[in-house]
Order: sequence, then C-alpha cells, then structure tokens
Amino acid sequence: MAPDDPDLRPGGRRFAALVAGVAVAALVLRYALALVGAGDRLGPARATARYFGEFTVLSNCLVALTTGLAAVASQRPLARLLARPAARGGVALYLIVTSGAYFLVLRQLWRPRGLQWWADAGLHYAVPLLYLVWWTCSIDHGHLSRRHLLLWLLFPLAYLVWAIARGAWAGESPYPFLDVGALGVAAVATYAVAALAVFVVLGLAVLRIDRAFGRREGPVTPRVARPH
Repeated sequence: MAPDDPDLRPGGRRFAALVAGVAVAALVLRYALALVGAGDRLGPARATARYFGEFTVLSNCLVALTTGLAAVASQRPLARLLARPAARGGVALYLIVTSGAYFLVLRQLWRPRGLQWWADAGLHYAVPLLYLVWWTCSIDHGHLSRRHLLLWLLFPLAYLVWAIARGAWAGESPYPFLDVGALGVAAVATYAVAALAVFVVLGLAVLRIDRAFGRREGPVTPRVARPH
C-alpha cells in the first residue's frame, strides 16, 4: 500500500487518475453544453446554477475530487477527509443512486444526441462504473459500519432541501418529482421520503459489499493516522 494512503492498493493512484480524468471530461462537456444551450436565454449565472442543481453533477464532482486528490497523493485537509473509508463509500452510494435512477426512470424522459449523449453517458454510466471498480478493487475494505449510513444521508437530505427551496425561488426544478408547483407539497414530500428510503436500502447494500470484501481480504489492518 502507498504510505501516504493506507487504504489504497498498489496501482490505485493510477486508476484514480483515470477515473478523475473521465469525470472531469464529462463534467466540462456537460457544462459547456449547458452554457451553449441555455446561456443566451438564462445568462451564464443562471445556467451555471441550473447545472450545479443536478444531483448527477454534484455526485460526479465528488468523484473528480475524491479520485483526483487520491491520484496526486494530496495531504491537504480536504484530501484527508475524502480519503476516509466513509467518504469513499458514500461516493459509491451516491453514484449507485445516480446511475440506477437514471437508467430506471429518467432516461425515459429524453433522448440525448451527439455531444449531449456523450456527456450523459459519461456522467451516468462510465464514471459510476469506473469509480465502483476503483472502490471495490483498489481500496481496502472492512472499515465501514452502520453509523456511516447516517452520515451518508446528510448529503441527499441537504440536496433535497436545497433543490426544493431553489425550485420555489427560481420557478424550476432539477427533477420532475421535486416540482412542488406541479405536484404539490404532499406529493413531493412522499417522493422525497421514498428517495431517502432508496438511499437507506442501497446504503445497507454498500455496507454489505464492504464487509464481504473485507472478509475476503482478511483481518482489517489498523489505520495509521496521517501526519497533519
């Protein structure tokens, strides 16, 4: 294992660089298309706010940060935070939800073409797949517990509150099931609870995967504190 990252296996930094590169490329392409498609109508500021209003974009930004900082072996506070098993496992959960929700529901709502298709496939399929392979194959497991599930729910909870508040303020919603104006408060609340339930169920699955890989890898090695 690399001395600067006790949970990362040999070759994990190079794989992390690949994942980060794909994530950044997909994010930049999606942002450029957002500015071209809506920049003239909304202005760059509102187009940027709409871009960062998508859970897909935010989860892929977390991937780019997590794997990018791992690739360069950064020792900054943010890098140490994102290198924790709980943080890396949480990103895996968010990507499973992102990819699964898109494949099962959201892809039926539109048909991207050309460059938009490439950006869409990158953010919803390529990046999640690459990150999950990196997480399962390049990182030591067995460090997660059920208390981490509560931490993982903070991000989607904050996103739900922010997305609904922004929808009421801006008059637009990033996803149809969060549109209070069209569906009403009760319906959106029901969808929000259902979404959080999905995070809980899939979060438990992530914990089981971590434990299964941890058992296969053998006894958990005590984690060495990084110097500050």
